[in-house]
Amino acid sequence: MVKTPPPRVRTRARGTDANPETRFDAHAREAVDDGWTPDEPPLARTEVRDEAVKAIIARNTSPDIGFDRSINPYRGCEHGCIYCFARPSHGYLGLSPGLDFETKLIARPGAAAALEKQLRAKSYRCDVIALGTNTDPYQPIERERRIMRGVLEVLQRFRHPLTIATKGAMVERDVDILGEMSGAGLARVGISVTTLDAGIARTMEPRVPSPARRLKAIETLAKAGVEVRVMVSPVVPGLTDHEIDAILSSARDAGAVAASWVMLRLPYEVSGLFEDWLDRNAPGRKAKVLARLREMHGGELYSADWGRRMRGEGLYAELTARRFDLAARRLGLDAKLPPLRRDLFEVPLGDERQLSLF
Repeated sequence: MVKTPPPRVRTRARGTDANPETRFDAHAREAVDDGWTPDEPPLARTEVRDEAVKAIIARNTSPDIGFDRSINPYRGCEHGCIYCFARPSHGYLGLSPGLDFETKLIARPGAAAALEKQLRAKSYRCDVIALGTNTDPYQPIERERRIMRGVLEVLQRFRHPLTIATKGAMVERDVDILGEMSGAGLARVGISVTTLDAGIARTMEPRVPSPARRLKAIETLAKAGVEVRVMVSPVVPGLTDHEIDAILSSARDAGAVAASWVMLRLPYEVSGLFEDWLDRNAPGRKAKVLARLREMHGGELYSADWGRRMRGEGLYAELTARRFDLAARRLGLDAKLPPLRRDLFEVPLGDERQLSLF
């Protein structure tokens, strides 16, 4: 459980107001009310710092992830999804996976330039780049920063294949690039819809566009010729699992051509944050949700074993997978999409700063 100290700030549309310590902290601290706290603490505001980057492509060798390289334009995520498995990554920055993750963000404005340099390297070998694998590239600060837009412009010029995972309706802004690239077999977008219940979404994903708005984004992209996958991610057992069929049906009607799902994952500090959220927002469901999770992870709330961490194991996990597969097949969302093209990759001879020799 998260020990929530007396609030030093007020929160509005945040996933949590707690800032638990991380496993990297050398010292334990506990806030106490000494009587000097103002009657009304200041409102927590989003802070953004810039990070200089020399390389922006991250590599992974995880055997249960379908890509080996990714780009994340931002660290931390203002969307504030309480269940976000990426929250513990803020600990590497000396920040909390709680409120800090939602309010103390790191932007990487040199991402496009760093990407171009990496793609121009003679040693580079083209394969699909996944965008938004850790934090959302279309979180609210992208509206002003436009770092994701710059990255897409580079990938388009190099004819480089890409996939996007997002909950942000701002992806519609880039439909000009994504429509053209998808038509050439170079791009595919995944939009996450965890629930159709606007009330649950508002507290569980406080700064994410509403479920209806995300379905509208699927429709906009599909009409522009973009292949869209609906991601029922995560499925929250005992809370949103009964919505699988309805989510898939709504997404299919909006124009999605494929579907995928992931079970709720609560690594490290996320488990305490999520338990605290259940206490505040769904106390009557808490026991069932946690029991289902423990059933799937050998008595624990989460196990990180490769091959099992995304779906869990046991009877409930099998029934969920079966239910999803049947619904996807019935709705025509189970078709295996062709791989994105890698053969079109080409390093441009010149760019805005250097004229082509020809």
